[in-house]
Amino acid sequence: MADLSSESLWKLYALAKTPAIEDLEGRLVGRMLTVPGLENPSVARTLRGFAASGTFPWQGKTFDSHGDGTGEGINRVLGDRKNWFRFATFIGPSRAGDFDALHLNYDNPGNPTPIRAVKDELREVAPGLWLGLAYLRLPGGKFHMALFFGLSNHPDAQSGQAPSLGKRHSKGLLATVIGLPLLLAGAWWLLKQRK
Repeated sequence: MADLSSESLWKLYALAKTPAIEDLEGRLVGRMLTVPGLENPSVARTLRGFAASGTFPWQGKTFDSHGDGTGEGINRVLGDRKNWFRFATFIGPSRAGDFDALHLNYDNPGNPTPIRAVKDELREVAPGLWLGLAYLRLPGGKFHMALFFGLSNHPDAQSGQAPSLGKRHSKGLLATVIGLPLLLAGAWWLLKQRK
């Protein structure tokens, strides 16, 4: 998925299936894939290189299903040294089409205000491989799809070698100081500039 365009990822997401909450359990390896609207080849290449960096701050998510149609989880960042940004999980209508998705709701009092505006959703593209959409709630309540990400429980994903997510590369000091929240804030800023 790491080399697919936004257009291809949208199509893949629509064809994917709605996972059961119990399908996402434990530590999943994550990878930011692309930001819609930033398709300029040099920008896209830089962004993909940053996401593939072995020191990219966001490492994935850890899920815990409650067995009652709900669950919870947290993001793993900074080389798994930190667990930040708790979320609740549930199945509901997708913002991307006429189908359901697994939703990750960050509107948790313990999360910083900008993170509480994030709403992720996931669909399963293959066993052990999920495609995610990260939405930002804008002033006025409208949602903007900010980026695509992938999650995998494939055994090779722990080493960054899962072919479906792409290989991780060890480079980039910048990746140690910039995280997913900053990337989301940047996407929001770009959206505001386009209006």
